[in-house]
Amino acid sequence: MRLAGLSSLVAAALLASTSAYAGKADDTLHVAFTKEVENVDVYYTTAREGLILSHSIWDGLVHRDPASGDYVGNLATQWRWVDDTTLEFDLREGVKFHNGEPFDADDVVATVNYVVDPKNGVKAPKNVNWMKSAEKIDQYKVRIHLAAPFPAALEFLSSVVPMYPNEYYAKVGSTGMAKQPVGTGPYKVESVEPGRHFVLKKNEDHFGGPKADAAIETVDIRTIPEINTQLAELATGGLDLIWGVPTDQAQMLDAQGGFNVVNEETMRVGYMTMDAAKRTSGDTPMANKKVREAINYAIDRKGIVDALVQGSSEVINSACSPIQFGCDQDVKVYDYDPEKAKKLLEEAGYGDGFSIEFYAYRDRPYAEALMNNLAAVGIRTNLNFLQYAALADKVRQDGIPLGFMTWGSNSIADVSAILPEFFGGGGQDQSRDEEVQKAIVSGDTSIDKDARAKSYSKALNRIADEAYWVPLWTYGAYYAMSQDTNFKPTSDEIVRFFDVTWN
Repeated sequence: MRLAGLSSLVAAALLASTSAYAGKADDTLHVAFTKEVENVDVYYTTAREGLILSHSIWDGLVHRDPASGDYVGNLATQWRWVDDTTLEFDLREGVKFHNGEPFDADDVVATVNYVVDPKNGVKAPKNVNWMKSAEKIDQYKVRIHLAAPFPAALEFLSSVVPMYPNEYYAKVGSTGMAKQPVGTGPYKVESVEPGRHFVLKKNEDHFGGPKADAAIETVDIRTIPEINTQLAELATGGLDLIWGVPTDQAQMLDAQGGFNVVNEETMRVGYMTMDAAKRTSGDTPMANKKVREAINYAIDRKGIVDALVQGSSEVINSACSPIQFGCDQDVKVYDYDPEKAKKLLEEAGYGDGFSIEFYAYRDRPYAEALMNNLAAVGIRTNLNFLQYAALADKVRQDGIPLGFMTWGSNSIADVSAILPEFFGGGGQDQSRDEEVQKAIVSGDTSIDKDARAKSYSKALNRIADEAYWVPLWTYGAYYAMSQDTNFKPTSDEIVRFFDVTWN
C-alpha cells in the first residue's frame, strides 16, 4: 500500500529501527539498496546494486565520461588497436590496491584470463566472453586478444570489466573477495554483511585519474527492500539519498518540499517476453505468431506510461533503449487496438481466450495493468511474483510462458549489451530464431559502424515482425535526497558515491 502523505512517512519511520542518524555532521552518507547483494564480487552478481558498488570500489582500464560519452584512460593511460582482434594498453604506474598490492600487468592478465575461462562460471558470460585472453608485454604493457572483432570492447571495459589484485584473488577467490573486497577505486570497503549492510571508507591513497576523489568520508549502505520504509527514513533523517522511488511518491515528496527530487532518463527498458520457442510446453499459445501479435496489440503502453510510469519514460517500439548505439526504432509498430487483438486470437483458434501463467519481479502495479489489458481481450493470467534472481534463473533454465521484466544493459550504451542476452541463443532467448542470431553476430563482430547498425536493424526488424517481445517503455529513475545532499544522476543508473557532495 502506498503512503498517503509525509506525516505517514514520519509515523512509519518512528516504527523503524534506524541504525544511525543521517546528515553531513559526521560526514557519513546513508543510502539504501532495495535488492540484496549476496556477493560483492561483481563477476558473480547481475544486480545493479553490485554494479554500483563496483564503480566505487574497483576500476577498469578505461573510463567512459557519463556526461560526454567519451572514453578516457583509467588504469590504462593509452591504448591502440594492433589489429581487429588485439588491443594494446599502456598501464598507469604508481597505482596501489586497497591492501597495498601494486597494480601492474600481472593483475590485468590474471583478471582477464580468469573471467574468460568458462569453468570459473562468471554470472554474466556475455560481459567477458568477447575476450579470448590477455598477454603481458612488460610490467606496464598488456595486450587483450579478442575472440572475434568486437567494436564495443572499450564500452565493456569501461563498465563491467574491473581489474582485481592477482595475488589477493588467487589466495581468497570469489568467496574471499565477497567478504573483503579489494580494489583501486575512490572507496575501500570497511565492512560487509552480505545482503544486508556495507560500509565504505574514503580511499586516502586514491590515484586520481578520471574518477573524482571521494568527497565524503564514509558511505553507509543498508538493504531496505520496502520503498515505504526508505521514504520514511529519508523523511526523518535516517537516509540521505534513495533512488527508484515510485512516481506518485516522488511527486508527493517533491510537493511537500524540504527534499531534492530529481528524475533522470535511463537505459532501462520494460518488456514482455513470450515463449515462442516452446521451451515451457509443446502446445503453448505463445508459439503462435498471431497470439504474440494479439498480445502486442492488447497492451495500452501509452496509457500505462501516462497513468503509472510517468516521469521521463517513453513508449518504445524496438527491443532496446533509444540511448544505445544501434537501437533502430523504425520497426513494425503495434498500436493499442484491443479489437484487432481479439480478431487475431480468433484467427489463431483462441476465440474464447485462454489461461496462462504470468511472471514478474518488480513494479506490481504495472504488471497488474498489463494483466488487465490481457484480460480485456480474453487472456486470463495468474501472477507469479518472484524475486529477481529466482525469476532470472527460471527463465534461463526452463523458460516462462509469459512475463513482464526489465533490463538496464549493465549501463552499456550499445545494443550488444541487450540483443545477445535475449536473442542470441542463450538462456534468456525465448525465440531461438537463427536469422536473428546471425544478424546479431554480424553486428557484434563488424568493425564498420554503418555495417553494425544495418545488422542490428535487421535483427530488430525481425524481432518486431515476429512479435517475439512486447517492447513497453523506457524507465526514468526518481532520486530523492536530503537538502544537504548534492548528486546529479546520469542515464546509466550508476550512483557514483564519489560524485556525491554535501551542500
